[in-house]
Order: sequence, then structure tokens, then C-alpha cells
Amino acid sequence: MKKLLFLIIGFGLLQVISCTSKPNSFQEPPYKLIGYIAGWKNLDVSSIDPFAFTHINYAFANVVDGLVTEGEGRFEQDSTNLVALNSLKAINPELKILISIGGWTWSKGFSDAVLTPEGRKRLTDSAIDYLLKHRLDGLDFDWEYPGIPGDDNPYRDEDRENFVWMLQSVRKALDSLGALHHRHYLHTIASGGFQEYVDANNLGEAQKYLDFINIMTYDFTGVWAPKTGHHTNLSAPKPNMRSTRAAVRQHLEAGVPAEKLVVGVAFYGKAWKSVNPENNGLNQEAVGWKNFSFKDMQSYIADENYQKLWDEASQAPYLWNPLDSIFFTYENEQSIQSKVAFVKELGLGGMMFWEYHEDSEDHTLLKAMNRYLSP
Repeated sequence: MKKLLFLIIGFGLLQVISCTSKPNSFQEPPYKLIGYIAGWKNLDVSSIDPFAFTHINYAFANVVDGLVTEGEGRFEQDSTNLVALNSLKAINPELKILISIGGWTWSKGFSDAVLTPEGRKRLTDSAIDYLLKHRLDGLDFDWEYPGIPGDDNPYRDEDRENFVWMLQSVRKALDSLGALHHRHYLHTIASGGFQEYVDANNLGEAQKYLDFINIMTYDFTGVWAPKTGHHTNLSAPKPNMRSTRAAVRQHLEAGVPAEKLVVGVAFYGKAWKSVNPENNGLNQEAVGWKNFSFKDMQSYIADENYQKLWDEASQAPYLWNPLDSIFFTYENEQSIQSKVAFVKELGLGGMMFWEYHEDSEDHTLLKAMNRYLSP
């Protein structure tokens, strides 16, 4: 991917803003741009512009028998991929590579693992071993979710307290390691973009042990829903509707500083069929169809039978096909521009996205994030 001049200027000057609260004179860029990269999608680093991110979160490591480990059957693949991603730092030395631990389907081991002090130490030690083995810059915990079942995962009320204890344990271990290596190791989480998640957790206490929090401000609805809707909208016309603004407000009210919050962008859309045609299919009864990567959506976006529409109240795009009664919710350049303006307005930490391989061939969404987020 062709490097852009503003990236070299903007993200290359990472020493402009210092963060004196962190040890070892750790410094960070004015805005974070964090990309999740799935390890099972035939990673080819030759297509990756190392200046297009400040951080890459490799997904995922698993938690098995209380230990952080490579994914099932993916030991060799993950090891090879992480070596390849680390090679990007020869071009951009400021790029940070983290391992994301858990995810939607691999969060089943967390609740049991952190139930006791001994379990938390075991988990912490294994996470540090993983970081050292793969020469990483930090750990990103993607527990979906403490205190909530998620993908039919084990959970308990004690998760609220144990999650914080786990984060404290990991932060202490990373700081000890950093003191030995004269550097700062990053510690982050992915958080749910909805009130139930915030209520189930003590984010005001958890944030004390974290560098930043990546809010998953997407999947606000899905093909399981009996009506169409936006799945990654910035705003919402009604206070009880899910939105990026609402998720950020909930985190702020829970005690997380604005500069530690990172807003999520979805490189994929969702579609319904048999949609009631009223209101161009928006918020109408329908039959859920399936999810589409932004790459696979290109043929629909180019199809003249699909109307490319914009919901001003939600600051979100959608596609509507009145002939076939098909509705798409997705992200585009305009919605990214709106989210960037929101990040800058509130003084948030930056933006992240899921997932790198789902962008269009010419990296439309990633380029838009860079263009608008650049200082």
C-alpha cells in the first residue's frame, strides 16, 4: 500500500506529546490508530503499510486451562505471523505490536482462570511468557465479557472484582519487566459498547491499570434482529438506542478518562432481506441475511439497483435495494469522518478497527481513517 506523506509527517513525529505519568519516559502519538489483524486470514505483510497504524493487535491468543497460549492448531501459524508483523518495525520503528487475548469465541477460559489469586498469577505469568517469546510490545485483553455470558461463556458475579485484580496483576508484571528492559509495555482491553457491559464492570478502577480501552462501537444490531438498523452508528435519534456517542458517554460516566478511550470502526456490514419498503428499509421488519466484509460489499455499492443513502440523525450510511428489498448497514468514508470529528471534539485517544483483511482492495476505509485522523 502506497505510503502517504502526511502519515510520515504525522505518525513519524511520535515524540511530540509526552506522557509523564508512565514510567521510563514512555511517549505516544497524538492519536492512536489501532488495527486488529486476524491470524487465520492468510496474512501477507508485503501488502501492509507499516505507517498506516500506530498499533497492530494480532488476534487472537486463547486462554486454555488458565494459561495464555496460541490458538488451537495455530502454534506454527501464529509464530510465523508474529515474526512477520515484527519485521514491519524495521521500516517503522515506532509501530507497536500487541497480542489480543480472547475474542468472541475464545473468552471461555477467563472467568475460571482469574477466580483465585493463584489463578491470576498463573495467567499473568503465561501472558508475560507469551509476550517475551514473540517479542511483543504489549498485551490486549479481549474478554467478552466479564460478568456477562457473551458466546455462552462461563461467567459469575465475582468477575467484576476479579477482572480488576487480573488487570492489576498484569500491569504490575509488565512494569517490572519494563524496568528491566528500560521501556514501557502496553496494557489494553477491548470493551463492550453497551450499558450492560459497563454496569457489570468497574471500569473506573480497571482503567488505572490500562494504557487505553478499545470500545467495540459496532455490532449494535445484527442479522439476528427482526428489524433493520445501523450497527456502528455515531449517533442515535433516541436516547435509549445504541450508538458510539452513547457508548463513550457510558465509559466516561464510569470514570474512564477521555484520553484513554479509543473508538471502534467496523470494516464490515450487515444485510437483511425481505425488508418492508417503508422509510427506504430503515428500522423496518425484515429477515436477517448475513454479514459482509467491506471488500465483498463493493459489488453491491457499485450496483445501480442499490441506493447509497445517509441517515443524518445517526451519522451513518446504508444501502437500500427497493427491487429486491435488501438493506445493508455499514461504514464508509463519510461515517469515519464524522467519528474522527467526534474523537477530536471530546479529546479521545484515537480509533481502532476490526479487521484489516475486510477492507476494500485499495484500503478505502483505512486510508480514510488516516486522512481524517492525521493532526
